Amino acid sequence: MKAPLPLMLCVALLLAVQAHAAPRRLVLLLTGDNQGEIAPCGCKQEPQGGLARRKTAVDAEKARGLPVVLLDAGNALFRKPVRQDEPLVTQRAELVLEQMEALGTTAMAVGHRDLSQGLGWLRKAAQGPKKKLKLLSANLVDKAGKAPFAASTVVEAGGLKVGVVGVSPEGAPPGEPTLKGRPPLEAALAEARKLRQKSKVDVVVVLAAVPYQEAVKLAIIAGDAVDFVVESHESKGIGIGELVGTHTAVFPAGELGRQLTRLELSVDGPGPSVDLGSGTRARQQLVVVEGNLLKAHERLAATRDEPTRADLSRTIVELEGRMRQLETEVDVKAPAGGRAHQLSYLTLGLAVADDPAVKQKVEQLEPPGSATAAH
Repeated sequence: MKAPLPLMLCVALLLAVQAHAAPRRLVLLLTGDNQGEIAPCGCKQEPQGGLARRKTAVDAEKARGLPVVLLDAGNALFRKPVRQDEPLVTQRAELVLEQMEALGTTAMAVGHRDLSQGLGWLRKAAQGPKKKLKLLSANLVDKAGKAPFAASTVVEAGGLKVGVVGVSPEGAPPGEPTLKGRPPLEAALAEARKLRQKSKVDVVVVLAAVPYQEAVKLAIIAGDAVDFVVESHESKGIGIGELVGTHTAVFPAGELGRQLTRLELSVDGPGPSVDLGSGTRARQQLVVVEGNLLKAHERLAATRDEPTRADLSRTIVELEGRMRQLETEVDVKAPAGGRAHQLSYLTLGLAVADDPAVKQKVEQLEPPGSATAAH
């Protein structure tokens, strides 16, 4: 019988295995500012969006092999934040909720547009014993000071614990004056810190159904309590992750159901996440700068006017400096023992096929060529 390995040797071997373990990876699929849209837009060049294409795109992402978590940043259900008494309005919202549930969406922040038919309607339509979608708001309270929704949730996937916080705008929702949104930034930050300390999460995502500038302010004050702020409120469309401070990236989730936002995470240790997309953007900018530099040299060779030549010479020096800077930014890699992320947007255009079953449900409410479909 062999003698057992000494304790210190066992610990050393365990640490060595952990040091060479592959990073934990996870894909967050994000939506926001859907505003009750269920069909492709009526765009003449290329109609985009629709629940049928969303289903196809989500299924394709799940088939790629990495664990996938779906989240929604809010303002998903209605075009307007005020009550509308048309049956079609609520039928569309119910179909949006049905498909979010069917796709396995984990959580949705409650925006003002989601409350346009009132708290009672939203609870009845979205919550129930068989429904898994969680409605989140860390700052909405009723007149008695009671919170109608959970402040956060924790989801585990890909070996990671992701804490998800939802926040709503400050003030009373136009569709539900019995509720009041307390200051969202303080509420989001307090909940994020609680998730870090008590739940020991690896990543914190705030689903912020607030104006974009409020989301940026949250990222500024968050420090290392929050990793990503995903915003919905005014249909800002898509945008690259704006790193605020040294830790938190903030970006809009999309608009009107025309995109899926894909955030791939790679976690191999602590610290701020490196944006792998910055290398791609640097290469794109480098092409532009090289073109401008070539034009500046051509203009310099073609002119004899001394003031113009002096201006062009200064421009060339500036462009060459910018080129050198960009050349240092093109080779971005995930750090060993750290973490990285890649943000991208999948446009739900003609290249994405409609799921037949979902398309049939959509066309029952919005037949092709109808006035409601031409949005």
